[in-house]
Amino acid sequence: MNTFDSRPPQPGEGAGLGASLRLPPTNLQAEQALLGALLANNRAFEQVAEFLAEEHFADPLHGRVYRAIQRRVDARQLADVVTLRAEFEHSGLLDEVGGPAYLAQLLSAMVGIINAGQYGRLIYDCWLRRQLVDVGEELVNRAFGADPELDGRQQIEATEQRLFELATEGRAEGGPISFSKALTAAIELAERAFTTPGGVSGLSSGLRDLDAKTGGLHPSDLVILAGRPGMGKTALATKIAFGAAQALLREVQQAEATEQAVSIKKVAIFSLEMSADQLATRLLSETSRVSGDRIRRGDISQRDFDRFVEASRELAALPLVIDDTPAITVSALRTRCRRLERNGGLALVVVDYLQLMRPAAGTRPESRVLEISMITQGLKALAKELKVPVIALSQLSRAVEQREDKRPQLSDLRESGSIEQDADMVMFVYRDEYYEAQRAPKQVGFENEEKFQDALNAWQQRMEAVHNKADLIIAKQRHGPTGTVPLFFEAEFTRFGDLEQTHGGGGDY
Repeated sequence: MNTFDSRPPQPGEGAGLGASLRLPPTNLQAEQALLGALLANNRAFEQVAEFLAEEHFADPLHGRVYRAIQRRVDARQLADVVTLRAEFEHSGLLDEVGGPAYLAQLLSAMVGIINAGQYGRLIYDCWLRRQLVDVGEELVNRAFGADPELDGRQQIEATEQRLFELATEGRAEGGPISFSKALTAAIELAERAFTTPGGVSGLSSGLRDLDAKTGGLHPSDLVILAGRPGMGKTALATKIAFGAAQALLREVQQAEATEQAVSIKKVAIFSLEMSADQLATRLLSETSRVSGDRIRRGDISQRDFDRFVEASRELAALPLVIDDTPAITVSALRTRCRRLERNGGLALVVVDYLQLMRPAAGTRPESRVLEISMITQGLKALAKELKVPVIALSQLSRAVEQREDKRPQLSDLRESGSIEQDADMVMFVYRDEYYEAQRAPKQVGFENEEKFQDALNAWQQRMEAVHNKADLIIAKQRHGPTGTVPLFFEAEFTRFGDLEQTHGGGGDY
């Protein structure tokens, strides 16, 4: 049975809704019964320790008693009426907690030690309902203009973020599992890798050497793909998204061939820098091998146009979705990913790029480092919640340009502490050709024509050695080795592929 506190209605409660006559839900009997059970047997604390805290009690007096019990149990000390009375007397708080008589009354309120977990969940549920009342009040007050800094859409996002925090706070999921169960999951993963061509246990990236190094893209992983401007981060990310979408389509086609009903999951690209049509043009250019610059200028032949149309038909069948909302917040991205998960399923999320995102609406981080930390934590939480890999692109600091060796390192990540910490994998895309092109010798710097020609020939040889080549540097991988994956890169089409030195006829999709 619920009992309600006797505090007077607060100003603005349920403004305009007639809810000021209703008081937030509490269950004082459950609070008393739980405290009595804990005082009678401290082992009952194990049933509520994972999710219940002092602030969840409606009566502050009960919260203080619970905190005292928690402190003594954590210290492996006895917590009963006698020891708590002595502790409160010593701290001068005995009268505040109702005196010795109230402590004894709590003990008599115990119904059964075995019910401690149920009492704890009742208390937590009442607290959760009180928080929902607060969220509702805040929403109403904001809608009436109490917070002019947030427009209507931002208010929705702020409320969604608050609800998400409530949904995840105090969630007592997981816990110890038997080793035999863990072994079963490991064997299933190994079986998938064994039976899949190329030994890929996760979602294929479409790049054979990358899949061989990582085993594919794995659920719940946050992957950071970083590089300096001009390295081709977006092109590589779209190549991976394209390859993953192709793999998903093949799985469905194979299932349909054996008359199995399978829904096709989607790959979602959140493009904060490029518009959807620009990204689509880039994908068409890569697939049709028609320069994107020529497509934009209309400088294409009938043959090119036919290839362009054929490529568009191929791409249209892929389970790819593009969201080009600029400066999207973590909460808005989470909401849209959940919607995709409900409507057919989600297999991969690509975010281009991290530094253009904003933290949840209504939050005001004290610094840029804290803001990036909130964003990366939000992306990692999204990956774990939906059990999908999330690839987030990231810029590198200008420190790279100050070194003779331009190959990026983990310390080059902007706000690297939070990004590196939250990521399961960090990859850098690097092209020697980009920097070598900037080192072209100029005749004015040489004494005579002969020395200039020698320098020019040496530079041309270096350019030829790195032409159409890129390195994907795996600097961190929680579940596998680090190292470098050589890739093919075609600048005209901003197109990545497997290097032909490794695979005959490589560089093609």
